[in-house]
Amino acid sequence: MMEMLCTSVDDSKYLQNTASKSKNEAGLAPLFLTVLELLRQLMEAQIIRRMDQNYLSESDLDRAAVSLQKLEEQILHLCQIFEIDPADLNINLGEFGTLLPSSGSYYPGEPSSKPSILELLDRLLNTGIVVDGEIDLGLAQLDLIHAKLQLVLTSKPI
Repeated sequence: MMEMLCTSVDDSKYLQNTASKSKNEAGLAPLFLTVLELLRQLMEAQIIRRMDQNYLSESDLDRAAVSLQKLEEQILHLCQIFEIDPADLNINLGEFGTLLPSSGSYYPGEPSSKPSILELLDRLLNTGIVVDGEIDLGLAQLDLIHAKLQLVLTSKPI
């Protein structure tokens, strides 16, 4: 398939890059592109899983590969526009590891010793998870919004 785009960063490099980006006034662009890259790699992992399980026809696989390539090109183009190094899209979460795996270190379905957040999300999607909860949002000690959440998150048809 396609080579993974992002690499891990250490804390000092991340802080330096964040400071230099504020000079460029990139705003929310690095965060947006990081989330977009996470979603791209997550979709790529799901395509690889389905390919390995022979769930995709050759035409499905070709369409998926072209779409992933176009999405990657758009992310790289936006990185150029906002003067962001694509390697800086990964976030080091300290004890939790990195958001994205280092290049070539993860293949869907194969365990790794230090999984990234992307790997954990990929495993959750493959297995499935049910989230049930309630959220109260308020201001000035006033409950203004009450949300009840019932969510099934899986990559398999329900």
